[in-house]
Amino acid sequence: MIKRRIQHQRTFLVILMILFSGVFTVSLADSKAKKVHLFILSGQSNMVLLNPIQSFTLSVTKAFRDDEIIVVKDALGRQPISRWYKKRNAVQREEPKDSGDLYDRLMTKVELAMDGRTPSTITFVWMQGETDAKEKSGNEYAASLKGLIDQLREDLKRKDVNFVIGRLSDFDNGNKIYPHWTKVRQAQVQVAESDPRGAWVDTDGLNIPNNVHYTREGHKILGERFAAKAINLIKKNHNGQET
Repeated sequence: MIKRRIQHQRTFLVILMILFSGVFTVSLADSKAKKVHLFILSGQSNMVLLNPIQSFTLSVTKAFRDDEIIVVKDALGRQPISRWYKKRNAVQREEPKDSGDLYDRLMTKVELAMDGRTPSTITFVWMQGETDAKEKSGNEYAASLKGLIDQLREDLKRKDVNFVIGRLSDFDNGNKIYPHWTKVRQAQVQVAESDPRGAWVDTDGLNIPNNVHYTREGHKILGERFAAKAINLIKKNHNGQET
């Protein structure tokens, strides 16, 4: 009875963490778990609307049931990649306003979630690009996205960070509303396929008709696809070994 009560209390605390901090920690192993898998989720509105616990966290927990899983999510809608990537790109005459502030906010959450522990694996999951497509930043997007990943690896002092990119849906492949829609899509694939630790997921058809946002079921599917790619990268690149 006491053990069951403690389990209920832990479950309640986990739910509070999800609701108020965007951090989810789960362990199906004992306190001597050999590995800690850290997943960092960020981006704009379609990442905001993704609830990791509905699909992503369930999938990675099942795949690594003997390990500890830490999922940190921080996202904000209608934001360009410059809110994460701190360096000025080649076409900008001055540093963008609020450059890197969302990245700093994200990394603060990561630091608090890790609490001094060293993760065995780190996977960055990214769903963003609509604003850059709208603001005609497609020509610079690949360099900015690669720069963001390098920035993360440098700050974490880990060259082995995996990453999964959600490619923009087929919402505006004609570039009628967002002039650089297809350029951003192509850039996302280019960055993912140019790195052995990178992957991308297809989001075509997950969106509400004539809308950049995905359906409720679309977000669930997106989480499952993100998880599948992340799991594959970890198994391929880490081969079950601690880094």
